[in-house]
Amino acid sequence: MEQILPHLDSVFSIDCVLFGFDGKELKILLIERNEEPFKDWWALPGNIVGPDESLDQSASRILYELTGLRGIYMEQYYAFGDPHRHPQGRVITLAYYALIRLGGDKDLRPISTYAKRANWLPITDLPKLAFDHQKIYDKGLEKIKRRIKHQPIAFELLPEKFTLTQLQHVYELVLGKKLDKRNFRKKIVSFGVLKELDEKQKGVSYRAATLYRFDKRKYAKLFGKEISF
Repeated sequence: MEQILPHLDSVFSIDCVLFGFDGKELKILLIERNEEPFKDWWALPGNIVGPDESLDQSASRILYELTGLRGIYMEQYYAFGDPHRHPQGRVITLAYYALIRLGGDKDLRPISTYAKRANWLPITDLPKLAFDHQKIYDKGLEKIKRRIKHQPIAFELLPEKFTLTQLQHVYELVLGKKLDKRNFRKKIVSFGVLKELDEKQKGVSYRAATLYRFDKRKYAKLFGKEISF
């Protein structure tokens, strides 16, 4: 006689940690919740995983419904399972992160009434966040701080053509510290992954700087080489 196994119920959620750079500040994408618990609080875009969805499918759907953003590649980086992290019961959340450059094509329009609005806020001036979202955000920032030291994720935040000053600014914002200009330039150029262009900045009141482009092919040959600051 075939044994009937008990049905196992579990509740999983997805929380999305998106870092964006607007040319001046490093920002995080937050939503203002429109439902209890934590109604009217700022929170990371997140919700419950659907019964017939994969985790990746759920992450894409949730981000779209709460912010209007689509086609953003996100990577899972941690699980949060404290039994008391959600006031309504045991909810295990999987955190996803992404780095994107901000521009006119990143307009935020929540599709679901679950969010009143979505907005990019500077990481230097974060409000108090719902649930354990501060912990989730902190873990995400820790993740990109580690990755930026040995992977070219800084270029995901920059336009295709950029100056060395802009590149250094991104590293400083992510790492949370000032870097010596001369040492930074000497080191970053020595890796051989930047292509110097025969172009200068346009529309600036100061002396225009030379523009560079990240050379993905050269980086592929040097893959695994640590860029440590």
